[in-house]
Amino acid sequence: MPRPRCYVASPLGFSETTRPWYADVLLPALVEVVDPVDPWSLTTEAEITAAYEAGRHREIALEIGRRNIEAIRSCTMLIAQLDGQEADSGTVGELGYAAGLGLRCHGIRSDLRQAGEPGVPLNLQVASFVEATGGIIAASLDGLVAHLRAELRD
Repeated sequence: MPRPRCYVASPLGFSETTRPWYADVLLPALVEVVDPVDPWSLTTEAEITAAYEAGRHREIALEIGRRNIEAIRSCTMLIAQLDGQEADSGTVGELGYAAGLGLRCHGIRSDLRQAGEPGVPLNLQVASFVEATGGIIAASLDGLVAHLRAELRD
């Protein structure tokens, strides 16, 4: 049985402090259970640099968004990295879009801080989107991978 194609939504590609965990830990762990679609690989630094040098900031931003939309639409599942006092707005937008399309959405929230209303680990609407799709918000990457293994085995 082929592994489900899964969009990986996160802000982790923006910072040099989080890129290594994304590339060396998160993606390899997910490869064990899904076929991850890495939005950070859809646009090269050279494309962005060339667009900025040409003054095409808006065009490249919208092109990156269009590529991400196409990538989400090509998947059956989305996994969102939801750490932070507030989950990243772009990640939450991708999750909401995927939920609206009917994709199963899961989250990882290993952040120890409470960031939502009582009873949910973060914003109630984000938690509701995940729950409505049949997904979970796991407290760790290992927990999410274990859940996915069990889910996909059934």
